[in-house]
Amino acid sequence: MTEVTRVVVVDDHPMVAEGIQALLDSYDDIEVLATLSDGQQIIDQLEDLSPDVILMDLNMPGLGGLSATEMILERRPDTRILVLSMHDTPEYISTALSHGARGYVLKDVPTDEIKKAIDVVMAGERYLCTGAEGALAPPDNGREPLTNREQSVLLQLAQGKSNKEVALVLDISVRTVETHRKNIKRKLGISSTAGLTRYALEHGVLQGTGVTV
Repeated sequence: MTEVTRVVVVDDHPMVAEGIQALLDSYDDIEVLATLSDGQQIIDQLEDLSPDVILMDLNMPGLGGLSATEMILERRPDTRILVLSMHDTPEYISTALSHGARGYVLKDVPTDEIKKAIDVVMAGERYLCTGAEGALAPPDNGREPLTNREQSVLLQLAQGKSNKEVALVLDISVRTVETHRKNIKRKLGISSTAGLTRYALEHGVLQGTGVTV
């Protein structure tokens, strides 16, 4: 018996969402659980739907795709998120990947490429649409950028808060804070909390908080 991949489409353009659903409905090994129109809807229904893959638009009213991606992965880290976008610039693609997306697909790709992208991320690999490989190049300074959530965690840590205190402030688990802390240190090449605080000061993260070292 073929294992079925459970998919949710999140896009504020009904014709796009319905078109993708019609395409995916033609495959026996894919079940489209829902088509939603913004990031908040998928956050609210995440536990009930429990999708394997989410096809996520970037630019939507209300909660956008990048913020939704971070929040989804905090709650269900095994969810594969494929960004669907009309933007083909390396900046858009690398930003999506840095926020945790497992792949990036342009909305004008051949229909069978969306199915291929789903299969690839379900196999545990990353998928980039044709021509997007340039996004894999490191930024000019060679440093992987921090996501918005990582910047929020860095701000709290740099103010001397413990992992537990950060978890309470940001309403996330202590384990999630620990994961973010590890990723922040890896990306910045910093091993100590004092180093994180100094980095935050030097780069304006603590501006307006009154924190000094």
